[in-house]
Amino acid sequence: MSDDLCAVVDEMTSDPSNAWARDLGYRPVWAGSPASRIAIIGQAPGWRAQESGIPWDDPSGVRLRSWLGVRDEEFYNPSLFAIVPMDFYFPGKGKTGDLPPRKDFAPRWHPPILSRMPDITLRVLIGAHAQRYYLKGRSQPNLTQTVRSYCDYLPAEFPLVHPSPLNYRWHLKNSWFTTDVLPELARRVSIALGRG
Repeated sequence: MSDDLCAVVDEMTSDPSNAWARDLGYRPVWAGSPASRIAIIGQAPGWRAQESGIPWDDPSGVRLRSWLGVRDEEFYNPSLFAIVPMDFYFPGKGKTGDLPPRKDFAPRWHPPILSRMPDITLRVLIGAHAQRYYLKGRSQPNLTQTVRSYCDYLPAEFPLVHPSPLNYRWHLKNSWFTTDVLPELARRVSIALGRG
């Protein structure tokens, strides 16, 4: 990681808005370098990722890497992939799952972090929070329609549903995702990585 990028992350880590995370012993869960080519932008790390310090270190991550058509060592190579969630800290548990990422985190910290990754040509936007922020008024009325309209956001952005195994009902109802969207996702990732 460059000194410039390190300085931004150090500033973010020590910011008073993240004092609660420091008090809990949390470290920011993210990855990236000035050479990163693809940004994976999801919601926020889950408890398991917060504990291990490894983003997407769960069954959802296994499925995501399969969708992208990459091996673990490629996904966790910061020269290839930046993993920049909408919040770098586990937000806690709510009644029906993890709490949403803080609304003020990405607007404050994504611009200075991503501006230091000039080689990113593709942002993979996973879930409604990332899509609402990055598509800013260009998204469809709901996540399903946004994902189905993925062509509208190429070549810079690629919206996805969350790869959680718990989304199996969504996949049963939306078989077009597997037949139409995933092959194009893998193709776009391959291009961004310089494979062809």
